[in-house]
Amino acid sequence: MEITETNLDGVLVLEPRVFGDERGFFMETFNQQVFNERVGEVTFVQDNHSKSSKGVLRGLHFQDPQAQGKLVRVTVGAVYDVAVDIRPESPSFGKWFGLELTADNKKQLWIPAGLAHGFLTLQDNTEFLYKCTDFYAPHYDNTLMWNDPELAIEWPKLNVDYQLSEKDQAGKLLGEFYQVVK
Repeated sequence: MEITETNLDGVLVLEPRVFGDERGFFMETFNQQVFNERVGEVTFVQDNHSKSSKGVLRGLHFQDPQAQGKLVRVTVGAVYDVAVDIRPESPSFGKWFGLELTADNKKQLWIPAGLAHGFLTLQDNTEFLYKCTDFYAPHYDNTLMWNDPELAIEWPKLNVDYQLSEKDQAGKLLGEFYQVVK
């Protein structure tokens, strides 16, 4: 597995080795021993799977307290995946990282606990899977505004309007959660 660091402290791009031939392909998507050695020791307690139409924007979600680390990937279709560092003590606080994850490129993104996460589906019938290091806790669930001007995330332009849930439309600015220091 190839692992690449990003501009956010602890956020990593994982590219599994893919063995393919005329019959199809095989790849190991997760190995606890390799993950512990190469990324760090974590325990995953919950797997989630979503399916979305093109233009669905989910996020930017985080739990505080009871933050979740997430290992995310796409099995059908494509997304533009975004992590935002909201750890006030982090050198990359207030910065974001975006990456296209597709069924074809088979890349995965490791997002450690303490970051907000969201994605925009780039194709219809996209299926998104992610492993979490802590359980979903609705009473700790928060939403950071997907288009916060302070963050200036460069979401891809699509030929359809973005579709957001009521919860995601009501997200708050980073400065409403944390003191932003320039």
